[in-house]
Amino acid sequence: MLAPERQARILKELQLHEAVRVADIAALLNVSEMTIRRDIESLDQNGLARKIHGGAMRLARLSSLEPGFLLNVDKELVAKLAIASEALKLVQPGMTLALTGGTTTYQLAVALAAELDRLRNLTVVTNSLKAAELLYHQQGSSDLKVIVTGGERTPSEALVGPVACLALRNLNTDICFMGVHGLDVDRGLTSPNWLEADTNAAFIDATTRVVLLADASKFQVRSLAAIAPISAVDTIITDDGIRPATADLFASRVPNFITAAPNSAASLTTATATATRKSS
Repeated sequence: MLAPERQARILKELQLHEAVRVADIAALLNVSEMTIRRDIESLDQNGLARKIHGGAMRLARLSSLEPGFLLNVDKELVAKLAIASEALKLVQPGMTLALTGGTTTYQLAVALAAELDRLRNLTVVTNSLKAAELLYHQQGSSDLKVIVTGGERTPSEALVGPVACLALRNLNTDICFMGVHGLDVDRGLTSPNWLEADTNAAFIDATTRVVLLADASKFQVRSLAAIAPISAVDTIITDDGIRPATADLFASRVPNFITAAPNSAASLTTATATATRKSS
């Protein structure tokens, strides 16, 4: 088991328990206690957990606390796969795409990587380190170009801030596939990180069409910093776990509202699992 997989499992245990013991996790994962201590040290240094004597403690979760990539990568995975499958249908060869940071947009990167022989001559502009790494290693002979914005790294493995915004100011994309922490009818798209909010706003300014990828848990959620109003969005793609009343409300505010069924993602499951392991 690789370090990212072990650390993701530790974070899962901390979702269930306020604290965990090194000995218990080592036994659970069948690895040495020294290995788990190193994993906890890494989580502590990255602000994902608090190292304590003999184990780790869960961090307090606040609306302004930004979740890490490892913590969220397998949450609502079936929904994210279905959303990615629907989003893939909007991509045509030769397009210039933008992918913002996040685990749902990462699943779209996985789907794109599996279709590069068909979707040739793509250019992908992204501030997601995980998506950039995956696509770069999977490009083969597809003539794919990957452009990384630069900027300050966040716990969600995104690059944000003035450097990222400056890069985006000089670029133009056909479609921006965007993930968000929260989506509210009145407050629009929001993020717990104000630098990421500014960067996502720059992505919107640089594109022709904004496609929001948001599983059902993101609706009616307000985070710290506003990105843009709902009117900036052309298309919302979500999963069928969304409540009908919520779907109707948001569908009335955007030109296109797509509900993805989980079975539409079945063909992506194996490719996603493989690519996630390779890029971790």
